[in-house]
Amino acid sequence: MCVDVVDAKNYQNAVQSFRENRIVLPTFAELANPKLALAFPFADLLSVDPDTPDPRNLWRVNWYNAADRKGRSDLPVHVILPPEFTGVKAPIVILLGNKFPMIRSHKVLAAYACLLQRVLTGQFDPSVHRAIWPSTGNYARGGIAISRMMGCRATAILPEGMSRERFEWLAKWTEHSQDIVRTPGTESNVREVYDACNELARDPQNIVLNQFCEFPNYLVHYFVTGPAIAALFEHLAAKLSGGQQLQLTGFISATGSAGTIAAGDYLKERFGAMIVAVEALECPTMLMNGYGAHNIQGIGDKHIPLIHNVMNTDIVCAISDKATDHLDVLFNTPAGQRYLRDVMAVPQEVVGQLVNFGFSSTANVLAAIKTAKLLDLTPQDVLITVATDGSELYPSEREKTLHRCYPTGFGERQAAEVGARFLQSVATDHMLQLTEFDRNRIFNLGYYTWVEQQGVALEDFESRRKQSFWKELRDIVPLWDERVKRFNEEVGIYPDTRYAPSTRLQEAR
Repeated sequence: MCVDVVDAKNYQNAVQSFRENRIVLPTFAELANPKLALAFPFADLLSVDPDTPDPRNLWRVNWYNAADRKGRSDLPVHVILPPEFTGVKAPIVILLGNKFPMIRSHKVLAAYACLLQRVLTGQFDPSVHRAIWPSTGNYARGGIAISRMMGCRATAILPEGMSRERFEWLAKWTEHSQDIVRTPGTESNVREVYDACNELARDPQNIVLNQFCEFPNYLVHYFVTGPAIAALFEHLAAKLSGGQQLQLTGFISATGSAGTIAAGDYLKERFGAMIVAVEALECPTMLMNGYGAHNIQGIGDKHIPLIHNVMNTDIVCAISDKATDHLDVLFNTPAGQRYLRDVMAVPQEVVGQLVNFGFSSTANVLAAIKTAKLLDLTPQDVLITVATDGSELYPSEREKTLHRCYPTGFGERQAAEVGARFLQSVATDHMLQLTEFDRNRIFNLGYYTWVEQQGVALEDFESRRKQSFWKELRDIVPLWDERVKRFNEEVGIYPDTRYAPSTRLQEAR
């Protein structure tokens, strides 16, 4: 990564393109704390539909969108799960990622950071280059959305077995049908995605923004997601303490690309929080060097991402996709909601929020419950996690589960069985508290993907083993923020309040 401009022509072309389309870029600091964005007319943003490719929606790419996704909240929108739901004493707090704009997932935050760094340094000319976004769904959609707002062509690469709703969204947002590349397999088939990327990268006009090895993905979650969680915890610590000192005991995150889990590095430094990495039991790569296919869309993928700070991880927890599939039905059917409310005595306001949990979100919640039981946590121990997306992305998957497992219907008896098996019987199996030996074992697994297959220099791969690498990496972000400010100045419409973009970006493609 770099700060300096490496291609002046690309840089000036980007400045001109952003000027024509009246695009103003937020800094990392402004995304971390939207109140700092004093020059941006927030009242103007209220008139913008959060689900359109309006570049003003770049200013909504943060954790402070209100529940209606239009206004702004003083704190990240969240749910606190009570003991009636979790069966543990420790409060479990979940930030809701489906309040982000365009794609209803916080993965749009990573996509913004990755393309931003290329634009700022002249590595990406919106008038020439095509952004290639490989993922298993949400990051690719985020990349398409960010590309549309920045006025450039983009291509999504994702496994063909991902949810139908992801592909329906992509069909509406992409410019050409060939800009959706379907690779063989499902969530675990990341190698096939990499192979498709390498093929497209032969064309120098194609710029691959691989979330698994793009360090801006790590950095934006450290500097934006981490502080947002910290602000929420400090508010809750004052509100819920009851005169006793609360502590942020753990941050739980599915690994996926290992971007979101970077917030754990921030929270560990600030509060001493443990970092719990979550993966699918059907693909237990960290837990036991395992492999396999699974359906927890947005979780572990048969390899160790290059941007995962493995040596700072404390616990690994594996969750079965059987649990997430069945709980998705429980959370989103009348019979399931009645069971939660009437039998388990879960408050209606909590039951009503469960629609905000997608598959990996539910996996994070189950891992938090398992962590609380493993560590025998008390009411003073707060665990925090995130809901990457909501159930609105999975109706087709729910239909499959209902057809496969409940062909005669899902009623009270079925709801009771699911609740008892997958929620009330959560145990501490398939967990590992990492020793230094375990961390090194997991770290070493990345060698085969990154050095042998993807050509990362061994020295660069090994440098990530030390925490000094990650600390030095973070020093680049304040420099990027200064470059964002200079870029906006060169674009020349900042802090002009007339932010309405040109009609060209708003036209359907």
